[in-house]
Amino acid sequence: MSSSDSGSTRDSLQERKARIILAGAALGAALGLLSSYLYTRAAEESDNPEAGAPGSVSTGQALAVLLAILGLVRQIAELGKPKKDEKSGKK
Repeated sequence: MSSSDSGSTRDSLQERKARIILAGAALGAALGLLSSYLYTRAAEESDNPEAGAPGSVSTGQALAVLLAILGLVRQIAELGKPKKDEKSGKK
């Protein structure tokens, strides 16, 4: 492999990495927007006298959401690792 092939491969990998990061940022922003919309809509539909004003979130609820998010992030990170052959234990 020549040095120009190595450089173009490196550039290609950098472009792919940048696309993946941008797609992840866009997806994260979209999910955050959807989540906040659903949260405020649920608050408006509740019996809250100040319609649209979300109630306070308990520490337990916040911790449960945080742990769910961490679990999701861990699963996404595992997608990038090579699969192991279950029978032989090889990658």
